[in-house]
Amino acid sequence: MAEIREGSAPNFCPPVQEGMVLSFQDDKGAVIDLEFLGLIVQDDMRFGFFFPIDEDNPALSSGEVVVLEVTSLDEDGQPDAFELVEDEAIAEGAYAAFVEATKDLYRFE
Repeated sequence: MAEIREGSAPNFCPPVQEGMVLSFQDDKGAVIDLEFLGLIVQDDMRFGFFFPIDEDNPALSSGEVVVLEVTSLDEDGQPDAFELVEDEAIAEGAYAAFVEATKDLYRFE
């Protein structure tokens, strides 16, 4: 069984297992695979943080982080729909909270 990691903030929910990959379909129908890095709850909003993966950038590697807002929850209260955060100030605030909450898990440059 994989060890569940903990962040350093109560508003952070880490992935259940390291290297968890979710597939998303964009507006044009293309499928994009994203490694789930965790979830932040901020100002009554939920934000998921993801790393785009492909042949050159596999899960558990590093690179640019994508911020998606949780737009829907399932019957168990788990996120089941996401949208790209369009407002740059909101995305930056959520990302800053993510960096603070995960400073013991991830290395940021």
